[in-house]
Amino acid sequence: MTTSAAVAARIERQPREAAPFVKWAGGKGRLLSQLRPLLPQGVEHMRHVEPFVGGGALFFSRRPSRALLTDINPALVGAYAAIRDDAERVIQALRGLASQHSKESYYRIRERYNRGRRLAASTRAAMFIYLNKTCFNGLHRVNRKGEFNVPAGSYKNPRILNEDALLTASAALRGAKLLCAPFEALLESAKPGDFVYFDPPYEPVSSTASFTSYAQDGFGREDQARLRDVYRELDRRGCKLMLSNSDVTFIRGLYREFRIDTVAAPRAINCNAAKRGKVSEVVVRNY
Repeated sequence: MTTSAAVAARIERQPREAAPFVKWAGGKGRLLSQLRPLLPQGVEHMRHVEPFVGGGALFFSRRPSRALLTDINPALVGAYAAIRDDAERVIQALRGLASQHSKESYYRIRERYNRGRRLAASTRAAMFIYLNKTCFNGLHRVNRKGEFNVPAGSYKNPRILNEDALLTASAALRGAKLLCAPFEALLESAKPGDFVYFDPPYEPVSSTASFTSYAQDGFGREDQARLRDVYRELDRRGCKLMLSNSDVTFIRGLYREFRIDTVAAPRAINCNAAKRGKVSEVVVRNY
């Protein structure tokens, strides 16, 4: 690692509980108090595995000593790796971006980010975090060319750089293996005794629901069924499994052979404030 001794010392002084360093659609930060009691007994001795890591709220709140974190979003996985391996340089680059922030600067940086595939990993991670903190609603969306195309958000004073949060995340990620891979890749790496938490793109609760638009290529019912098949195989393999999804008939039917609990999730996705509030979600477990 290239993190300096001084920064390494600061990392050691960070609090035990970390938190996501990016905003991510469907993040579980507000559900942690309901998810923690559902964790399997002895989970502290298991390897923590998340194939749809996103913002990683459950991982960061647990801060396990061993973990496998995967996602199909290469920019997200790259940012995780840079924070783990080179937090100092990410912070330095992000400090420079934060100091010049404006709407005009946002679009210049977005263009450079989209054109700069050969940027240093720490520089690209800093840009990824900057865009996440300053874009509209913290969305991550790309066009067919793979270019990030979310417009600038209307923030008066966004907190772009939180050094302590990044250093704490870096410490939490020390024991994590990171992979850019689809969820089926777990069939090659999951082992008996692993704790696997699935937080996939949710099944829409209605035909007009727009939440699935956050998935780059969508995540339809065939994908949900393939995920269920992977869940079944890992169950046979002896993994401890927990999965979150919408509380809809289709999902309940897919996982009817397993234990299904419900949690109340706050949602602020709807553009109509009157339609925001708590919605029911399912938590599927094999224990």
